[in-house]
Amino acid sequence: MSALGRHIGHPGGLVTGVSSFEDGAVIAAPARAEGVFGGLWLVEAWLDLGRRLRAAIEVEVAHRRLFLWLPVAAGAGVVLYFAADREPSLAYAALLTASAGVSAFLLRRLPLPFLFALTLAVLSAGFLSATLRSCLLSAPVIDRVRVLKLTGTIEEMDLRRVGARFLLRVSKAEGLSPEETPFRVRLTLRETPHVEAGAFVSVSARLLPPAKLVIPGGYDFARDAFFGRIGAVGSVLGRIEPIPAPAPLGPWLALTTSIDRARNALAQRVFAIVGGDEGAVAAAMVTGKRDLLSDKARDLIREAGIFHIITISGVQMTLVAGMIFWIVRRLLAFSTALALRHPIKKWAAGTAILGAIAYDVFTGSRVGTERALFMTLIVLAAVIADRRAITMRNLAYAAFAVILFEPEAVLGASFQLSFAAVSALVAVSEARTEIAARRRAEQGRRQPPPRGFVSRLLARAVEVLVWLFIATFCATLATASFMAYNFHELSPYVLIGNPLTLTIIEFFAVPGALLGALLYPLGLDGPVWHYVGSGIELIFWAAAKIAAAPNSTFYIRSFAPWAILFLTLGVLSAVLWRSLLMRLTALVFLSIGVLGAVSGQGFDVAIAPTGESAAVRLSDGKLAVIGARPDPFEAEQWLRADGDGREARALLALGTFCDKLGCVGRLVDGSALALVNDQAGFEEDCLRADIVVSPHKAPASCAAPLVFDRLSLKDSGAVTLKITSKGLLAIPVRSPDEDRPWSRAPKREQTSAGEQTSTHDFDAPEEDEKSERE
Repeated sequence: MSALGRHIGHPGGLVTGVSSFEDGAVIAAPARAEGVFGGLWLVEAWLDLGRRLRAAIEVEVAHRRLFLWLPVAAGAGVVLYFAADREPSLAYAALLTASAGVSAFLLRRLPLPFLFALTLAVLSAGFLSATLRSCLLSAPVIDRVRVLKLTGTIEEMDLRRVGARFLLRVSKAEGLSPEETPFRVRLTLRETPHVEAGAFVSVSARLLPPAKLVIPGGYDFARDAFFGRIGAVGSVLGRIEPIPAPAPLGPWLALTTSIDRARNALAQRVFAIVGGDEGAVAAAMVTGKRDLLSDKARDLIREAGIFHIITISGVQMTLVAGMIFWIVRRLLAFSTALALRHPIKKWAAGTAILGAIAYDVFTGSRVGTERALFMTLIVLAAVIADRRAITMRNLAYAAFAVILFEPEAVLGASFQLSFAAVSALVAVSEARTEIAARRRAEQGRRQPPPRGFVSRLLARAVEVLVWLFIATFCATLATASFMAYNFHELSPYVLIGNPLTLTIIEFFAVPGALLGALLYPLGLDGPVWHYVGSGIELIFWAAAKIAAAPNSTFYIRSFAPWAILFLTLGVLSAVLWRSLLMRLTALVFLSIGVLGAVSGQGFDVAIAPTGESAAVRLSDGKLAVIGARPDPFEAEQWLRADGDGREARALLALGTFCDKLGCVGRLVDGSALALVNDQAGFEEDCLRADIVVSPHKAPASCAAPLVFDRLSLKDSGAVTLKITSKGLLAIPVRSPDEDRPWSRAPKREQTSAGEQTSTHDFDAPEEDEKSERE
C-alpha cells in the first residue's frame, strides 16, 4: 500500500476538516471530507490499476509472451493487403518492410521504440508476403462465358459416384491468345472418365469466370480461384479425347499426377470394399478424396459438428505422426544397446517427420493439410532439438510459416478454425502443466495418504476425462465465433460429438489407414478396411443421434463487418496472455464482438452479380428467389447470411412469380421488384416496378427509381438492399475504385458524347451472349 493509502486507512492518519476531543467526539465538515476522500480514492484506485497493469506486463515479458503477438501483426498485414481497393506496389511494400526492419535493429536498446518498430516491420512483412504471392500467382482469367476447345494435361482427377471433377492445365485454348489463356481450369464431367491424371487431352468445354461475391462479406470463390491459378470453371461438352503430348511432363508434374492416380486407385478400392457413405468417409480419411460422399451424409456430419472428419487436418496429421513416432520408438527400445547408447527418441521423431511429409503428399497436400504439416514438423523438430514440443511459441512459428508461404489462407475458415482450436488446446496444456507442477510441490511438503492400485487407476481415468472435456470445451469456445462468421451455424452438441469421433478415429481410422496402406500393395488390406468401416458406422450412428436431437443446429445471420476483428482479439487475448489481468481484456473484446455479431445489418433484397436472379424478403419475413435460372450456390449463400436453415433447392422452388419476360417480387414494405429476362419486358416493368433488375442493358428511358442492369452490376458487383426509415439502402460488394486481380475494374473508353462507358463482355451483342450461355 502506498503512503497515501496508509494515511487514508489509519485512524490517526491524514484527516482534513476534522477536530478531535479527549472524549472521542469528532466534529467534521462532511461535504468537504467526502469530496476529498472520494477524489483520493479514485486516484488511489487508478494508481493501483496502473501498478497491477505494469506487474502483469512484467509477467508477460518474463514468459516471453509478447513474441506470440508478432504472427498476429503479420496476419494483420495480410488482412490490410486484402482490404486495399487496388493492387499495392510491390516495391513500396518491400521498401517499407526494409525500412521498418532497419529501424527496429537501430532501436533495439530502447524497449518501447524497438517494440513499435518491430511490430511495424512484421506487419509490413505480412503485407509484403501477400503482395508478392499475388504477383507470383497472377494468371489470366476469362472475361465472360465462352465455349472453347482446350488442350492440356489433367493435373488432378476427383472421381464421384457418377461423373468426376478435374483440373486441367491448359496448353492451348482455341480463340484465345496465349496472354488470355488461363493457366488451369476446373471442369466437371457427367460420365465416369476413361482418362487419369497425367493424360494430355483435347476437350470442348463451356467455361465461366470464377463466381464473384454474391453478398458483402461472403465467400469469395473468385479470390480463392485466383490464388489457385484457376482462370475458369465449367463443364465438359462431349468426350475427352486423349492426344499425344507435345513434350514429356516435367518432373514435378509427373510426380504429382502419379500420386493422384495412386490416390484414386486406393480410394476406389476402399469405397468398393466398405461401400456406401461409410466407404466414402473411409476413402476421404485415407486419401483426401471427398467427392464420393453423398450430399445427405455431408449435411448429417455438418449438423453434428464433426465435418472435420473428412478433411485431412491437424487431427489426422497429429495422430499419424504420433503413431509413427510411438511405434518406431517402441521398436527401437527392444534393443537395450540402442536404447542406452543412442538417441532413439530423436530417431523416432525424424522418422515421424518423414511419415508426416509422405502423408501430406499422398493426401493431396491441400492448404489445411500443409498447415497441419507445418505445425507437426515444428513440434517434431523441437523434440530433436531437446526443446518442449507443445508450446505457444511453436504454434507461432507455424503461423509464421503459413503467412510466409500461403498468406491468402489467413482469410480462410480452415486457417482460423485450426489455429484457434490448437491455440486453445495448447493453453489448456499449459494450465494443466502449471497445476501438475503446483500439485507436485504440495505433495513434496506433505505426504499424501497411500491409495490402492484400483483407486489410483480410477482417479487417473477421471482426471483424463475431465481434462478432455475441458480441452474440448475450450477449443469449441475458441472456434465458435469463426464457425458462426464463416458458416452461419453452431452445433451445441459438438462437445459430445468431437470427443466421441476423435476416440473412434484414434482407435479405428488412423491405425487402420496406416496398416491398410502398408498391406495394400500385397492385396491383403481388405479386412483392414472392414475394420475401419465399422468404426465409421459408429460415427454415423452418433452423428444421426446428435443431428436428430432438439436444437442441434443454430443458424446465425451475418455479423457486422467489424465484429470478427474484436472476436478474434478476444480469443487471442484469452489464449496468448498468461496473467489474469491481461486475460480479462478478452472480456472487453468479446463483448464488443458479440455486440457486432448481433447487430448485423441484414438485407431485404440480394441481387446476383449477373442480374439473373435475386432474393426478396416476403411478407412472412422469409426469403424467396426470383429468376429464370437462379444459381443454387448463390441461393445457399443468401440463405446462410440470413440465418435461414432451409435447403437452397426449397428456396428455388418458391420462385413461381415468373413468366417468359421476367419475374416479379413484392417486398415487405409493399414495393415491387421486377427481374427482366427479356428486352421486351423493360417497357412495362420500368413503369410499374420500384426496382428493376436485369442481366441485360436497360434502356436509358427506364423510369424505375432503382435500376440494376448488367452495366451497373459490372461496376458494383452483387448488391444488397435494406429497407430503412429513409428508404432503400444499397450496399455493393465492390467499391467504385476497386481493381484487384480477382475482381478487375471494368475498362472504360470515351464515347462520341464524351461520356465514359464500360467495355466489358456486356458490350457483346445479345445474340452472341445467348448462344454462348446455351
